[in-house]
Amino acid sequence: MLKNLLILLLCFLVTACAQLPTSERLENVRAEREQEIALTLADHGYLYGAPVFVRGFKDEGVIELWIQRPEQKTFALYKSYPICTFSGDLGPKLAEGDEQAPEGFYRVGKGQMNPWSREHLSFNLGFPNEYDESLGRTGSNLMIHGGCASVGCYAMTDEAMEEIYLLVEAALREGQKTVPVHLFPFRLNARNMAYYQNHEWMPFWENLKQGYDIFELSHIPPNVDVRKWEYAFRK
Repeated sequence: MLKNLLILLLCFLVTACAQLPTSERLENVRAEREQEIALTLADHGYLYGAPVFVRGFKDEGVIELWIQRPEQKTFALYKSYPICTFSGDLGPKLAEGDEQAPEGFYRVGKGQMNPWSREHLSFNLGFPNEYDESLGRTGSNLMIHGGCASVGCYAMTDEAMEEIYLLVEAALREGQKTVPVHLFPFRLNARNMAYYQNHEWMPFWENLKQGYDIFELSHIPPNVDVRKWEYAFRK
């Protein structure tokens, strides 16, 4: 009897954890915007709920949202959204309180979605990730969010955040386990790498460039691992 009750409790907890969080605010946004977004996607040949990929560039002040093409593995750029503001400079986040927006490879799952955010809607980037922890970097509650004000986060306009949030949420709801979020100081092409060749963070950016290049060539986000205090990538 006790064993059966424990099994039922475990099943309940697993089911509860698998649910996406919601709020009255989010449901109001969904009622106002979801149909419009789904129709716009259809007009461009995409499916609402298809896997998505998020990529950001500090120097351009841009967050890109890529969507997987129907019945293909490759992703196509759907839209670029202006970053309203971010705090800090080019380079990674190192410590709690440095007000630096992170750079690197992150993943967003259901539990990181925050429809109750003080900044309209948000999702947690998962900083520090395994790579950050291997280097002793600290920080918490690093987000992409609305509200257009930042202390270590990437802040968007509320309108842009509503669309990004709903597309990420729909992908997670339809079965994408986690959404990759890749954050860079700038586009890691040869011209920019040459321009910043003497920058203190160039060795770090050269490591990021390995994953950046895989996506640029394949339009499929790479699998990201951590080995010996560096990111490692598998196509």
